[in-house]
Amino acid sequence: MAQDYPEEYLGLPGDNLNLYAVMNLFQQSETIEGFERSLNDENSRINNLDLNNDNNIDYIKVNDYVDGDVHTIVLQDVLDRNENQDVAVFTVQKLRDGSVQIQLIGDEALYGKNYIVEPIYAETPNPGYTGRSNRQNVSVVTNNYVQVDAWPLVRFIYLPNYSIWHSSWYWGYYPSYWHPWRPYYWHYYYGYQYNWFPEYYSHFHRYDHPRYDRWNDFYYRDKRAYSRNVTININDGRYKNTYSRPEQRKDGEALYAKVHPERASSISTGNITGRRSASEASPNRQSTGANNGTTRRSTTNVNNRANTNSTAGQSTVSNRRSSETVSPRPASSSRSSKRAEPARASRQQSTGERSSARRSTEKVHKETVMKKSTSTSKESESKASRRK
Repeated sequence: MAQDYPEEYLGLPGDNLNLYAVMNLFQQSETIEGFERSLNDENSRINNLDLNNDNNIDYIKVNDYVDGDVHTIVLQDVLDRNENQDVAVFTVQKLRDGSVQIQLIGDEALYGKNYIVEPIYAETPNPGYTGRSNRQNVSVVTNNYVQVDAWPLVRFIYLPNYSIWHSSWYWGYYPSYWHPWRPYYWHYYYGYQYNWFPEYYSHFHRYDHPRYDRWNDFYYRDKRAYSRNVTININDGRYKNTYSRPEQRKDGEALYAKVHPERASSISTGNITGRRSASEASPNRQSTGANNGTTRRSTTNVNNRANTNSTAGQSTVSNRRSSETVSPRPASSSRSSKRAEPARASRQQSTGERSSARRSTEKVHKETVMKKSTSTSKESESKASRRK
């Protein structure tokens, strides 16, 4: 089905290592050693590669090869004692004006030809680029131009005392903190990863060719490591099993909502269509809300309908049930309306009682005045008669 294979799907092993996530991690890292450790951390949920099919995640080591002011930082999968496969390569190039350009180039065996991710630079787009932008299913504003020379890791590798990094780990000899885990099916991995795409696509995009003019001479022909067994496995379809559980995408989405509740509540599902129908989107929003509270369950469309119905005075069973489930505000408003009628009746009754009391007081006052007047007249007549 179409929703099972969104735009980001390649049908190649590179599907299980999101290069946008790798670029973002590189931007956040301070050293290459720290970057390598985070890349291989299960909790980062970036590395999902199992190229040797042993049902364990592969370790990715990182090596830096320097060519003048250009750093070629290679991510390499350790497959066996004598077998490695390059996964992707950073090219970090300092230009004459002091600015820095960076690209992350996926190995063609795992990603296809010229799968390149780079920051969005403040420059005129390449008019000759006709490749897939991979942004058709996400609404983003791409005005976040990136200043690469301010990245901590970029500044680190251009320090005068920088010692060129080559990972010391190899097959059977790994850091004590690392323990392999079972790979996830791709739809589970994608269900988690795609929630980050609005952020990734507002800072990074695809490009159609390497900017480093010695890419072929310095790296591709001289330093690239590739495995014939990986190529054979790809051609024989031995990595296809990772796509066999499309129903697990919702489980990956649920994991994201659990791990990042603050982000899950702020991302509108309308920004990421992901080839999902409206009937699929609604349960996902409700399940997200179940993890993050009533206010996070409410979406723009549902809230608008609930508020409109409450204002119009509609009281069907379905609307009341929707209002109580999605947001407490419409239900609270309804209860206030029910309380308002007795309050008005009480006020009217109190007003009537006060009016009656005033009339009774006035009547008593008049009778008292009349009695006093009659008594005064009789006293005057008595005094007059006594004077006579």
